[in-house]
Amino acid sequence: MASHAHGDEPIVVGLDPDPGRRTALGWGADEADRRRLPLLLVLAQNVPTPGYRPAGGRPSWEEWNESLHTTGDRMLKEAVAFVESRHPQVRVSGLLAEGHPAWVLREQARNATVVVIGSWRLSALQELFTSAAVALPLIAHAPCPVVVVPEPDQVPEAEHVPGREPAPEAEHAPERQPHFVVGVDGSRHSAAAVDFAFGEAALRGSALRALYVWQPPRLGTPDEEAAVQECRRLLSETVAGRTADHPEVELRQEVVPGHPVQVLTEASEDALGLVVGTRGHGGFTGLLLGSVSQGVTQHARCPVITVPSA
Repeated sequence: MASHAHGDEPIVVGLDPDPGRRTALGWGADEADRRRLPLLLVLAQNVPTPGYRPAGGRPSWEEWNESLHTTGDRMLKEAVAFVESRHPQVRVSGLLAEGHPAWVLREQARNATVVVIGSWRLSALQELFTSAAVALPLIAHAPCPVVVVPEPDQVPEAEHVPGREPAPEAEHAPERQPHFVVGVDGSRHSAAAVDFAFGEAALRGSALRALYVWQPPRLGTPDEEAAVQECRRLLSETVAGRTADHPEVELRQEVVPGHPVQVLTEASEDALGLVVGTRGHGGFTGLLLGSVSQGVTQHARCPVITVPSA
């Protein structure tokens, strides 16, 4: 892979082994064009590529490896051609690597602006290579934002998250206009997510909906109004100053009671993207691999962008 000047870090796209799934590739190509950044397409292989059927019985390792590389090179060339036809001005290159996709992409994330992967399901024989097995460790360790883009047939139907009651309605029904959603919990980790969300909304010319999800105690609280006011204060402090840097972004702030996965999943309806922070020690970002990041990645109806703290 060619080196890039500082500030010119590429958009990295982890290619789906199924060439028919191009939603994440298209998202990454559009983002590279929008940001005027190079695009690096990565295909990680260490299992037989779907569609490969050896003739005359199982081949030797050398023949199998050669076939993998031949098929992988062809897939990369087809993906590069797809990008070039979509955005001829984008600088695009390909990398064929051996290893688990999560490990390969984590290595590439060290010099990336963002890493983009698709949400897909593979056969039982390739269970270790499902999107969740790639996304969760990548989100946990990548030093840059990770974008998980659902394929059209992977977008969940309107349903509540299993094990959760339907979330209460927001204080004001969201306007159906192009917008991003960002989850806020008052920590510095969600502050990094807010910064990214403002920048992305500005690039898209869209609005931004900042949500503070408040989980009421099971036994209630003696002063619920005071608790909600404290949430509003933390939300206002987190977004303070960003509107001055991005006056073109219309901002809506809301405190919504409920479970974060359910509320954020509901909010992802009609959103351009859902942005959440990672590695939080309090609030919902502290539950990185326990429920929230995993839950919204599986259930959100739009791309999910996880942002590590600076």
